[in-house]
Amino acid sequence: MELKVSTILVVAALMLAAAIANCAEIASPKPIKLLAQSFRLEKVRLLDSPFKTAMERNRKYLNDLDADRLLHTFRVTAGLPTTAQPLGGWESPNGELRGHSIGHFISGCALTYASAGDKAMKAKVDYIVAELAKCQQEMPKQGYNKGYLSAYPESFFDRVDNSQPVWAPWYTYHKIFAGLLDAYTYCGNKQALEALKKMSPWVKFRMDRLSEEKMQSSLNAEFGGIGESLANLYAITKNPDDLALARRFDKKCFTDPLAKGEDKLTGLHANTHIPQVIASARLYELTGEKRYEDISTFFWKQIVDARSFATGGTSNYEGWRSDPGKMASQISVESQESCCTYNMLKLTRQLFTWMPDAKEADYYERALYNGILSTIYPDTGMTMYYVAMKPGHWKIFGTPNNSFWCFTGTGMENHAKYGDSIYFHDDKSLYINLFIPSELDYTEKGMKARMETEFPEKDTISIAFTAKKPVDMAVKIRVPYWATNGVTVKINGKPEKVEAKPVSYLTLQRKWKTGDKIELKIPMSLHLAPMPDDANLAAVMYGPIVLAAQLGTKDFTKDMQFANDQREKHNGPSIDVPCFVASGKPVDDWVKPVSGKNLTWRTDGVGKPNDVTLIPFYKLFDERYTIYMRLHTPESYQAIKK
Repeated sequence: MELKVSTILVVAALMLAAAIANCAEIASPKPIKLLAQSFRLEKVRLLDSPFKTAMERNRKYLNDLDADRLLHTFRVTAGLPTTAQPLGGWESPNGELRGHSIGHFISGCALTYASAGDKAMKAKVDYIVAELAKCQQEMPKQGYNKGYLSAYPESFFDRVDNSQPVWAPWYTYHKIFAGLLDAYTYCGNKQALEALKKMSPWVKFRMDRLSEEKMQSSLNAEFGGIGESLANLYAITKNPDDLALARRFDKKCFTDPLAKGEDKLTGLHANTHIPQVIASARLYELTGEKRYEDISTFFWKQIVDARSFATGGTSNYEGWRSDPGKMASQISVESQESCCTYNMLKLTRQLFTWMPDAKEADYYERALYNGILSTIYPDTGMTMYYVAMKPGHWKIFGTPNNSFWCFTGTGMENHAKYGDSIYFHDDKSLYINLFIPSELDYTEKGMKARMETEFPEKDTISIAFTAKKPVDMAVKIRVPYWATNGVTVKINGKPEKVEAKPVSYLTLQRKWKTGDKIELKIPMSLHLAPMPDDANLAAVMYGPIVLAAQLGTKDFTKDMQFANDQREKHNGPSIDVPCFVASGKPVDDWVKPVSGKNLTWRTDGVGKPNDVTLIPFYKLFDERYTIYMRLHTPESYQAIKK
């Protein structure tokens, strides 16, 4: 009996010590040291390229969009007068997601101001923030609790707390929160920070009323990245309440398996959960807690290695609907929700700063070109919700004032921040991750780097330096996975012997001075990207670029590309799509360049019933296409003919 009592006391003491240690850990977070730092967005300026063109299309849309129309439902909720015409789609006055777009809009304008120095964008940000602050001030007069700021009634959150049907109020609150954070971060708008300091106590008021059991139940409703935003606010304010709130938005039934290295993703809604992992990644950065690191790194690996298309996108009908590596069945008209690509890029960028890895940068490049640059329409700057993988389908874009889907919002941000992941640095090195024409102002080193290239039109890249005085540092240039034909390097016209293994960084160490120039040649080649579970269902790629087969305009009209509702144009007439008797053949044997046309190829004698022309997916608009091609042997083709 004495032994049992002693044992119980020892166990209790150990449990108490562990609890105290855990409390101490939570009370004293230890931020990690980032091994690669990003540059502030205003330090990078895009030069002429498809990326700058896309940014300008997006800037025009942001400039044309009426701020008062975006503010309309906020003013109605706050009891303030408004004469603006209501917006349509997801922003309609009766829509339960109304108000989400204003957060994206603030972010898009703030990012554009940082990326291009456009003062008109900053003026829009300042105006909207001031008007939202007025709404926040008036909300209590309408019966809402102090600090509340939204375009819909606070009762929506009561429905979340009680597990009653409602369309994602925390998701929308996150967008507003994130927009205000960007207004402060990129535009220096202190009024935005003051609004956030009122919104956070309101969140605490809501959360303090919930037991942990009820809190976890409420997290079954989509809540976006509110945990990330609260963590970002904590990074500014150092208010422990903000960090504690960020921790509470941890959906344990989702994150616990990831922390253990278990893939339980099948059946989950994809873009509900990716932002939750971004929040975990941010919490790891701010606390150093390994659980958050494990969640983030395991999840990234499972999505990138086992649940992604050749384009870098993920999801089918908005979910992960198959087991890891079982992708062949996931080709549909609603494959690859674009918001998932947006959020995977955010997560990838975070992970890269922890431990720079060329594999992460390779994925970023692939998803950026094929999953983001491909989704903005040339004439209108409108963006896509789904990127259809169904053979013979076409791209579908929103409309300027009557869509406002989730990707209308993330699209405002995507095309405003292309400069944020080209360059990184540590104390002794400059990383060059993406081959996008741009100029970097490396103020801390007193130097600038100007990258000029027509990549992927051409395989040459030059990087020229100017410096106030010589700078001793390593320039680390990514050697992509697709660089299987070697890399050649010249410095100031003289060949440089370098180690350039694919999926790594080549290092050039010297004192860099004004006039120094690096010249790179990274030859690209054709290769196949087959489905992991079906080698005869494959996309054709050139370097990192996914090529799409042009299938023309049969039973297709231009208006089939634009929709108010994200699904209204999905059921247009289908067409027969060629297959290709090319299984087992090297891709160079049956895909040939078209003379006189850059980045253009044509299948050669293998298409049944006809061959097709292939161009980069990011260049294809106004017609049908296919990305994944069905490959046959002569025998299997004869069998299907019968």
